[in-house]
Amino acid sequence: MAEHSYRDGMAVAGAGLALLAALGPASAGAAPRNAADTGTGPARAVASRFVPGPCPRTPEPIEALATARCGFLEVPENRARPGGRTIRLAVAVIPAASAKPAQDPVVFMSGGPGGETFDDIPFLVSSGLNRDRDLIVMAQRGNLYDEPDLACPELDRFYATSVGLPSYAPRTEKLMLAAVKQCRARLTADGTDLSAYNSTENAADFADLRTALGIKQWNVYGHSYGSNLALTYLRLHPQGIRAVAFDSIAPAQDVSLPFAWAGAREGLENLYKACAAEPACKSRYPDLERTLNEQVRELEAHPLTLNVEPPQGGDPVKVVLDGGALVNLLVAKAIPFAEVPAAIDELARGRPERFARARAAGSVQVVGQTAHGLTNSVVCSEWVPDHSAADVLNAGRRAFPDWPDPVLAQAPQLAFQDQVCRVWNVPDRTATVRAAPVSSVPTLFVNGTGDMKTGASWAQKTARTLPRSTTVQIPGIGHWVVPQSPCAQKVLASFLTRPTAPDTGCVAGLGWEPFTITPK
Repeated sequence: MAEHSYRDGMAVAGAGLALLAALGPASAGAAPRNAADTGTGPARAVASRFVPGPCPRTPEPIEALATARCGFLEVPENRARPGGRTIRLAVAVIPAASAKPAQDPVVFMSGGPGGETFDDIPFLVSSGLNRDRDLIVMAQRGNLYDEPDLACPELDRFYATSVGLPSYAPRTEKLMLAAVKQCRARLTADGTDLSAYNSTENAADFADLRTALGIKQWNVYGHSYGSNLALTYLRLHPQGIRAVAFDSIAPAQDVSLPFAWAGAREGLENLYKACAAEPACKSRYPDLERTLNEQVRELEAHPLTLNVEPPQGGDPVKVVLDGGALVNLLVAKAIPFAEVPAAIDELARGRPERFARARAAGSVQVVGQTAHGLTNSVVCSEWVPDHSAADVLNAGRRAFPDWPDPVLAQAPQLAFQDQVCRVWNVPDRTATVRAAPVSSVPTLFVNGTGDMKTGASWAQKTARTLPRSTTVQIPGIGHWVVPQSPCAQKVLASFLTRPTAPDTGCVAGLGWEPFTITPK
């Protein structure tokens, strides 16, 4: 996972014949491909359409794809340029498990931006998303299995080596920017219009998908950046939306680099409170916040260099553990919440192994899996342009006044973004995307109180313009709540059945998992 992704590192701590037959001539009877389409790249066309085809061959078999119907949605790369080239987005329709499914399917919007969508399918199925409805999954433009695929192997290789570099040193920045330049040059040489990979076009793709599949009404479920995209979709294309569920809300009207510091503060504050509320944790780790603050300062002033075997196995790798790395590991939930107090205490006692192993995990990257091109195009056009470097630093100081400025100058998991965006060079779209939807469509907000990427309190703020909203907070859960919480799964299922009156009763009495208590 790229460090600048809002997608959770869960793995670290990773429809049927009947539906397609009912889709009508717009899908199963789609016209042949444009004669210019050789199957090796984007074709030229003027209208969106669904073309049935084989499901992607994933590195690890995905059981649900064995019974799915797949294909591509062909859409204009840039809708503002009629007659321009067409791109192809991979689609899978996974049949409902129920013998009598509801007629309104669920469409999924994945996190990232740039997160690999098909890799999420096992989590979605195990969470019951296709229990009573068909589940529709589409890779957002530029993702793996799309044409074009905006992967940046150059950046994947940088991230693999960056575990052995100081987080925010000039040399680290230089290497990262070199990788960004190489990726940009390669993508643009292939004719890719990087300015077209944004949330407005992403939302239009999903609107076109519903029409192309002949679906009268569907439900939307999005997590992290997918919730950001779902808000944009609700605002721009409200037709045919029955209900929307936002998991780990990243509100389109608010997400920015300063926003990242607010989320980190809220999640950490909730963890401190949970430890203080558990007698054993409070007794064993009575000064958890002070200890962490001291370690961030100490490691930033005097980084540790270690040789550590990655948790995935293999030869030991060089790891640099400094203040920036410590913060990023916490925000990424690279260590399970139950172990965080123990890990901080051990670090203060000269035992950095837990954090060092978590850092070493980043040395193993799946090259080509993440669409860094989509990531950079969205971040650089929608999250970065409307604030200064001083705004980021000041937001960090407000959130963590005891931490050193070199750590606070870089938003967690979004290092060097001003410099990256000068290289990526896409137009400022903040005025276009920073608008709150006003809608009577029923919505559900599910957030985890441990989330250090998108703080749980943003749900109530975002719901102010959505009067038919239900907000739920699941204690002790981090980013992307539903796959991690059986209760959240029940709430979501209830919401899809009764969008205006979901059953949230299971939330009462939930608490954080007991913390690991180590001997003194």
